[in-house]
Amino acid sequence: QVQLVESGGGLVQAGGSLRLSCAASGSIFSINYMGWYRQAPGKQRELVAEITSGGNTDYVESVKGRFTISRDNAKNTVYLQMNSLKPEDTAVYYCYVEVRQTGGIVRGYWGKGTQVTVYS
Repeated sequence: QVQLVESGGGLVQAGGSLRLSCAASGSIFSINYMGWYRQAPGKQRELVAEITSGGNTDYVESVKGRFTISRDNAKNTVYLQMNSLKPEDTAVYYCYVEVRQTGGIVRGYWGKGTQVTVYS
């Protein structure tokens, strides 16, 4: 099993910054993929940013230039630096990782989510 612990959400004024972290632990041989998703009330969950094992990144258009995803492979941790936050960034943010576990099984895991609220 793999556990994900997210942190860093909170309440921030528009224009401010937050940094989310998601640390994976447990039966991990390697982590292929790490991503951040978000879900606002009444909306579907959407991909915000993703990073591959090779360090390639991609972002939803609405956050390009404001958000930066990064990973620390030694710590099995993914980060999301969010700058110039807008009220429309308000959502529950979830991390998702694709793990190759000891034994060779590849599985995806979701974090429990962390609330980000941006007020104007």
